[in-house]
Amino acid sequence: MYNHKPPLSTNSLRVGLVGTGYAAKHRAEALRQDPRSDLIAIAGNPQRTAILAQKYAIESVNSWHQLVEREDLDLVVICTTNQNHGKIARAALEKGKHVIVEYPLAIDVKEAEELVILAKTVNKLLHVEHIELLGGWHQTLKQHLEQLGDLFYVTYSTLNPQHPAPRKWTYNHEMFGFPFIGALSRLNRLLDLFGQVFTVNCHQRYWQIEPDYYQTCFCSAQLCFDGGLLAQVIYGKGETLWQSERKLEVHGENGGIILDGDTAMLILGQETKSIEVSARRGLFAKDTTMVLDYLFDASPLYITPEQSLYALKVADATYRAATTGLTVFLKE
Repeated sequence: MYNHKPPLSTNSLRVGLVGTGYAAKHRAEALRQDPRSDLIAIAGNPQRTAILAQKYAIESVNSWHQLVEREDLDLVVICTTNQNHGKIARAALEKGKHVIVEYPLAIDVKEAEELVILAKTVNKLLHVEHIELLGGWHQTLKQHLEQLGDLFYVTYSTLNPQHPAPRKWTYNHEMFGFPFIGALSRLNRLLDLFGQVFTVNCHQRYWQIEPDYYQTCFCSAQLCFDGGLLAQVIYGKGETLWQSERKLEVHGENGGIILDGDTAMLILGQETKSIEVSARRGLFAKDTTMVLDYLFDASPLYITPEQSLYALKVADATYRAATTGLTVFLKE
């Protein structure tokens, strides 16, 4: 899957972290707990960077530009605004670093394609995090899908009311990207389960009182898979929404699965039974451990950059469909 040179140190990998938010904190904890990694430096929001640097007894760096230039780093972990993922990953790869980046790899498809090629050229790992594939929902689906027979319909909805909506980068058009690009896991989960997509339709709506930040976004996409499965994916967040929802339904000729929050039901014929869903805790640590297992022991990873790139292409198709009002055909 990958071809890379061994780490510079046989005992531990020297790591730099870009970002100070939720994902960055979980990465820092995971890296600190694994003896194979040595967290050296962090760059990001100046105030929060100083706090985290003191907490973890690491060096605070003024900018990500300075961090990727450092000769004492083997791996750069990118947990910052989506808009900057691609440029930081490129700079790190060009400086001979392995890279972990939270999805999406880049907001622009062409940029992401170039990064996948660059990683192979410089013989370094490029790992795009997709912890949705490691979680309880996904594992439950994979365990029970075969019982449902021929699948024909999926609906997947995540709604997050916020009153008031925060004025942060996840509500910024440029920094977050089109909703299904910024929230790429919603599409990637389905692609991992059901394969390639034939056509895409999408509708979007924003509520906003200033140009760059919105108070609410609502997107609805329809994916028609090669095998005939139809999926409707809904993503929304902000002030105009009133009921939180995290629900996924899969319908087949023999039955269905309904995942609703932390509960799951399996329906087969006239029988309905509850099935267990494992907790979502610890997924960043699991992802981090798997990357280190790969780098030190060549253990297989659960996703390739090409798979994440394909998900990004589908997400880009939702953007094109929403902005043109046309059906987008994905077959090349």
